[in-house]
Amino acid sequence: MTYVIAQPCVDVKDRACVDECPVDCIYEGARTLYIHPEECVDCGACEPVCPTEAIFYEDDLPEQWSDYYRANVDFFKDLGSPGGAQRTGAQDFDDEMIAALPPQNAQ
Repeated sequence: MTYVIAQPCVDVKDRACVDECPVDCIYEGARTLYIHPEECVDCGACEPVCPTEAIFYEDDLPEQWSDYYRANVDFFKDLGSPGGAQRTGAQDFDDEMIAALPPQNAQ
């Protein structure tokens, strides 16, 4: 099991969760953040600090955002498991579903 970042993070990327993650498994894409499903240790430290309430335990992911589990997994298809987001840095791509979304969370 793992935690998943869903729609409320798209085009926000607050990064409070990144600062809280003890294993550095939250990676930055072009428009959102992604939790690496194999590197996450399910500690839950990221969930309460997310200001947009975009992080959910896999089993608690709302039905309306169920595709975000797949998006979080597929983001790492080519990236693999680099063993830490900090050394990898921000990526210039997103999962196809997220890349295709219209701008989100406009103020």
